[in-house]
Amino acid sequence: MIKFIEEIFRNLNTWGLTALTFILGFAEFSLGLYGKKWSKNERLLDIACYTVPKLVVGPAVAYFGLKFLPHAFPAAKGTLSWIPFTFGALIIAIADDLTQYWYHRLHHEIPWLWRFHRTHHSAPYMGMAMASRQNIWYTFFFSQTYVTTILVYLGLGYPALFVKAIKSLITKLAHSSIPWDRPFYQIKWLHPIAWVLERTISTPATHHAHHADVTDDGVGYYKGNFGNMFFLWDIIFDTAHISRQYPKSYGISHYEGDEWYAQLFWPVLKSNIAGSELSAEGPIVREDVPKQFANEDDQEERSEELLLQPSLVAATSTNPSILQ
Repeated sequence: MIKFIEEIFRNLNTWGLTALTFILGFAEFSLGLYGKKWSKNERLLDIACYTVPKLVVGPAVAYFGLKFLPHAFPAAKGTLSWIPFTFGALIIAIADDLTQYWYHRLHHEIPWLWRFHRTHHSAPYMGMAMASRQNIWYTFFFSQTYVTTILVYLGLGYPALFVKAIKSLITKLAHSSIPWDRPFYQIKWLHPIAWVLERTISTPATHHAHHADVTDDGVGYYKGNFGNMFFLWDIIFDTAHISRQYPKSYGISHYEGDEWYAQLFWPVLKSNIAGSELSAEGPIVREDVPKQFANEDDQEERSEELLLQPSLVAATSTNPSILQ
């Protein structure tokens, strides 16, 4: 049984997750969930961000890290190999995801770091590919990559394999445009599970809120919901926003389609879009553009939502079973 489970996670880390990404990505595309927003520029960026880290950055960091550590700390190799699998997986999961929570959060809170993370938020849509959509330097300095490499050197390689597979699966599903968590909010007997689920791991409702292009409508909340695998960190550090709704629009309000190569390689390559945060003379952080409504009906609908939302959020905080 253990060998069978091991093979499952080994395959997930090789071809399994890639296959799953393409299958669900095809489903998203076929269902029209990207709409007309997936332009050639966005496709090139998503594909480059998905392939380069997996084929170049991640393997390079792991390879050179595991070459360097034996020379720097020869006596430390395998010193944690005595730790049981369950505790080893727990150590890696916490060390990996907690460091990423703070790495992610700091890129939102420190202005000069924002442009290295901006690529992840520029897409006006959500989908499986979004989980990998990052500037190359943001990916290269992923804190958890180095933490995991060190823990593998210390003897926690098999637990690392398990955690990587689980984390990749959760983050891809949280970015997916398919709202798989909706039934948990709609079916009454699933409400207790929903309450635990949305406070433990990232789900479409909570993580989509982080990718919304507005943050003052009671749904979008890019100033929080930083958790990657575990949403629990947002609960602990008071950055959580749970509305059980999905944003109507995503991305950055002032995004004008910066070239894919600028978004991937900035600041080595810069955008030709005047006034962009990634252009040569662009601001470090550009102010949001006020949300414009297509017509009066949209304005009236949003106004009603803003009137209703505070009471709904307040009610949910005391009675989680109330549907949003």
